[in-house]
Parts: sequence; C-alpha cells; structure tokens
Amino acid sequence: MTETQESTRCGLVAVVGAPNAGKSTLVNALVGQKVAIVSPKAQTTRVRLMGIALESQTQLLLVDTPGLFDPKRRLDRAMVSAAWEGAEGADAIALVVDAKGGLPEKVLTIVDRLASRSEPRILILNKVDLADKPRLLNHAQRLNERLAFDEIFFVSATTGDGIPELKTALANRMPAGPWHFPEDQVSDATDRMMAAEVTREQLYLQLHAELPYESAVETERYSERDDGSVEIHQQILVERDTQRAIVLGKGGTRIKEIGAKARAELSRIMGVPVHLYLHVKVKPGWDEDRGLYRDIGLDWVE
Repeated sequence: MTETQESTRCGLVAVVGAPNAGKSTLVNALVGQKVAIVSPKAQTTRVRLMGIALESQTQLLLVDTPGLFDPKRRLDRAMVSAAWEGAEGADAIALVVDAKGGLPEKVLTIVDRLASRSEPRILILNKVDLADKPRLLNHAQRLNERLAFDEIFFVSATTGDGIPELKTALANRMPAGPWHFPEDQVSDATDRMMAAEVTREQLYLQLHAELPYESAVETERYSERDDGSVEIHQQILVERDTQRAIVLGKGGTRIKEIGAKARAELSRIMGVPVHLYLHVKVKPGWDEDRGLYRDIGLDWVE
C-alpha cells in the first residue's frame, strides 16, 4: 500500500441494535461481500465480528455486535456484554432499527442508553423496502426526539438502497491515520471461527424453529492438505437426544444436507475445495463450558 498516513483514514464503527434489525446484513452490504452469517432467526450473531470495508482512502472497521435484548441466561449475558464492549472506543455508533416494525421497548431502552455516549451516533432505519413512508418518518421523528442523532439514514441492506450514501458518510467521520489491515482483508475472523459460523448458519436456515438456541458448533480440527484443499472436523453440540435426532434427520439426510450447504459456502468463501466432517454430540449444559466461550470468542460472564 502506497498511501501515506496523512492521506488515509481508518476508524471503528460499532453496529448495534435489537435482534433481527438487520445488522449483519448491513455489515455485509457495506463490506461488499459476506463476512457475517445471516438468518431470519433473531439473535443469530453471538460474537463480535469485524467486517472491513474500503471507501476511497478510508478503511472502515465495522463491528457487527450481537443483538441487544434482556438476557436470561449466561450465554445471553455474554452476548449482550459483547455487544456493548464492541462499542467501546468506537469512532461512531450506528444504531440499526427495523423500519418495518414498531418501536418496542427494547429499542427505546437502547436509545436511552446511547444518550450517555460521547461518540457520534448514527440512526439507520433499515428495511425501507418493506416499510411505508409515513411509518419511516414517524419512527425517525420519535427516535430523534428521544435522542438527537448526528445523522439519520434510510436504507435497505438487502437491496442496497441508501448503502453508498451511508458508507460515504461513515467514512467522512473516521479519523486520519494508517489502515490497520491489508487492502484485501475483509474480516478479522479466523478461518476456524468462520467455518463454525457458516455451519451454524445452515443449522438455523434448515431447521428453523425445530432446533432452539441450545446448539453450538465447535471446529475441532482445521488443516490444509497437500493439494491446497482444507479439511475441517466439527461437532454440533445440542442439549438433548431429541435435538440430536432433529439435526441428524431420517437416515442422516438432514446432517448430510447441512454439511453439503456449509461445505459449498466455505469453498466459495475460501476459494479452495473444503472437506467438511460433521458429527452431533449431546452435551447438556454446554453453555456452562468456559472453554467453549473462549473458542467462540465470548467472555465468561458471571
């Protein structure tokens, strides 16, 4: 990279909001490719994941945080803690709100908490392709009356509407300084972490409401073969035998389909053939395992 420190900018944007507001889809849209998993299921994002976007001479470090909600168990508390920690030291905080829905108490609670923050606060009303204009304007007015945002944007992360304008505005707010990552790097996630996330995404997409949140994916082994392909061994953790049966499917058909879709996605992301081996393990109380929290990038929260 030949740019000098004086001509480049680099800064961190914390992307926060309630579950299912479209934060991960927005981060992917800003980066220009998939770096965060997405599903219709709320609370899909569990860890802080950084997407790295380029806008002219600016490198945007986009922290995709878990959705903010009322935590009930240790895993929930760890996810909410990760979300607020992701906002620490940010050069701007982007609050993403589902524009097609109402303004539930969980959204207003987040807005109130942002009132104590000194960073520039950007309101992003997402899913405008699904919302009517009067609702959009009403949401913007109500939220801005509750907290004076520095800027407000109306976007659709799915269609790309409003994304270029948002990206330019975020870049203009970043401080001058050298880029923190190489020009071709789009995420700070390790290959092991991304592999586990892609398989977990397929669990959510294929099983929908059949499998509750009592599941996790561990990448046990990750190695490169001599031919350049990658071999990955993962275990899917569930709480009960009945959940194991759901993941396996009749005659093992479901686990084969999950593996095939995850393998294809990983091959596309990594650009090399991937050999993926999955097995399902019943592990009651897996969400009380300190080691697992470390592996998936969450802090142990008492």
